[in-house]
Amino acid sequence: MPHIIAIGTYLPPWGCEAHRIAGDDEDAITLAVEAGRAALSEGSAVERVVLVSRDLPLLESSNAAVLLAGLGLDPELEVDERLGGAPATLDAVSSARPRTLVIGADLDPAGAAAILTADSGLQVRTAARVARSLPVRTRNASGVVHDYGDPRLLHERGLVASLAAAWLDTPVALAGVDHDRVAELCGGDPPTLPTSGASAGLFALAALAESRTNGPLVAVEQASLSGVTVVGGDAAVYRREPVARPRPQTNVGTGREIPISLAAYERAFEAKVRWEAGRHSGSDELDFPPRYRLDEEGRLTTDYELVPLPRAGTVYTEVTVNIPVPGLRTPYSLVIVELDDVTIRALVKVTGVEAGAVRIGDRGRLTLRRVAMRSGVPDYGYSFEPYQAATPREPSVRSWGAA
Repeated sequence: MPHIIAIGTYLPPWGCEAHRIAGDDEDAITLAVEAGRAALSEGSAVERVVLVSRDLPLLESSNAAVLLAGLGLDPELEVDERLGGAPATLDAVSSARPRTLVIGADLDPAGAAAILTADSGLQVRTAARVARSLPVRTRNASGVVHDYGDPRLLHERGLVASLAAAWLDTPVALAGVDHDRVAELCGGDPPTLPTSGASAGLFALAALAESRTNGPLVAVEQASLSGVTVVGGDAAVYRREPVARPRPQTNVGTGREIPISLAAYERAFEAKVRWEAGRHSGSDELDFPPRYRLDEEGRLTTDYELVPLPRAGTVYTEVTVNIPVPGLRTPYSLVIVELDDVTIRALVKVTGVEAGAVRIGDRGRLTLRRVAMRSGVPDYGYSFEPYQAATPREPSVRSWGAA
């Protein structure tokens, strides 16, 4: 019987309260990292990571390296990437051994949630599993979607029939279904969930943990169903859910985009995605990005170690770019951030707020984002997200020769 010690949730700031939208620099991995880091707020041990989503950026190769680096976990940890929706995530929870981090991430509506298991905490046990085929909506390998378009069939022969086959007590929460139908099928006051895919069941667990509600939690996707019963116990819930607001209008610069150099990508990956600086033996100085040095006798030294950098800092200076750049969305803001407790200043893009909304002296955190898509490869790095956003300034226009 799994025990959940912590639950983390993340919602992007864009969209509306009922439907969040991922930012231009977000994807399923950056969402998963946000939720996973929230669940790891108390620094508990992790031995295995399970990521569930239908929106994995890399279907060939693996997303594990970026996920572990963004979470700050050992690169040798086992990562299980599963393509699935709400039932697949609850299946992962019900079979998780202690010290497993289970993350569900969705892009439409956008959001992610994560749970961390331990030897004690909120107890859940497997209640039901029903696998039936009713492919009302399909998506093939090239991304083409076909929707049969029969909601009555989906409801009666999918949801209702699967619930009847599961022999469950009346659920206290239902994931993967519109809330209007949830209210009809659940007892009490079921929570309203911000997503309907892989993360939905974990958002439901967070709500049940906060309200100390026990009972069956059911996740449905078309005609497949998975259910767990929340037995009792406590789990800490950490939410990163800013108030929703409209996503800013941006334009993609036209022209020839900058291609990726995979050799350079590989050399920079660890320091860039793990947010680390280099420190040479016998020196207290940090180099960011890490670099080789010449010693006092003019010899090249390459024996630096990577040291984690603080993920909070203060804006030292800022600028907003309005000139279109090929492959990038404009306008956008850049800042030099003075990191806490070290002598390093880092140049990064701004995220989570409108361009021009950051001021010198603003405090914020460094968070993993997809900084570019080059040659079809998502390129990840860190951006600055202010704790409090100011009102964006209108771009200034100045003619040459003006006083």
